[in-house]
Amino acid sequence: MTSPEHQEFTASIRALLTKHAGSAAVRAGYDSEAGYDTALWQRLCEQIGVAALAIPEEYDGIGASVLESLLVVGELGRTLSDVPMLGSAVLGAQAVLLSGDAEACARLLPGVADGSRTLAVCWAGGRGWDDFGVRATGETLSGTAHYVLGAHADTLLVLTAAGLFEVAADTTGVTRRAVATMDPTRKLAEITFDGVTGQRLGAADPVELAARLREIGWAAVAAEQVGAMEQCLETTVEYSKSRVQFGRAIGSFQALKHRMADMYVLLESAKSAAYAAAAAVAEPGPATAEDVWAARVHCSEAFTHIVAETVQLHGGIAITWEHDAHLFFKRAHGDAQLFGQPSRPLTPAR
Repeated sequence: MTSPEHQEFTASIRALLTKHAGSAAVRAGYDSEAGYDTALWQRLCEQIGVAALAIPEEYDGIGASVLESLLVVGELGRTLSDVPMLGSAVLGAQAVLLSGDAEACARLLPGVADGSRTLAVCWAGGRGWDDFGVRATGETLSGTAHYVLGAHADTLLVLTAAGLFEVAADTTGVTRRAVATMDPTRKLAEITFDGVTGQRLGAADPVELAARLREIGWAAVAAEQVGAMEQCLETTVEYSKSRVQFGRAIGSFQALKHRMADMYVLLESAKSAAYAAAAAVAEPGPATAEDVWAARVHCSEAFTHIVAETVQLHGGIAITWEHDAHLFFKRAHGDAQLFGQPSRPLTPAR
């Protein structure tokens, strides 16, 4: 269960998103050059300070934890807004902090906290997050990072088998290419490094760093999936009250009541799993990997089922471009693959 303070915090985020992140705004955002609503991101950073939550006060952050950041990710899941929260404020900021490089933290994180700088973690190989896509020879980087979140970021954090490196996005030899995805609300890219000189950040073991980032990523995706599931259930219930068939609202039919009740049960169990994973990555312990894996599996399966029911219970309108059900359907299948499958080894191959 979240605390009263967390509930009040999420209510403030939801109020802002309700006002500024409706369906039309989200669709306009993913069709823009940046791939997201930049004005919305500015509001979230300035009015609520979402990017500063998990950044220590010494680096101009709020000094909360990853848990609070994932509450924001969950609320964003309700709208499918692809602002740089997950890629930059969560994964990017945590990568810098986990590097143990105090100079890099002092130089990069204040800008992340106020929203003026965005980070992108370049990691996965062509086969996914079990491999490093970029290799390092000394300080020289070559290769291609796949499935990068936030390709328009100012600063690239390149995770290789030799360590973590920082590269300015406009460096000569860096090529970014947008990748066509099933889910238009989440932009992914391939970033190629052709003999680019990177600045090494800290001395953290890259395999351990990758494993830690994947745990955080999976916990964040679980939080996002719960937010999306909530929205799917709410819209389905509302539709069932207004859609009339055989002279009565379809929500009055017992068979449909049972199906929506099953959706609710799945959602509530997914909430518990996602919150346990968020708490676990905020304060790592012996059970962290188990809690994260459980949330990853259960939330992915629950979201897939709930969004399928959403489409079914909305009838033909759900498969039209104008309705948002298909966007949640695509996000469900995309999220199930993001950061790899739990059945694969947790630590990337060298």
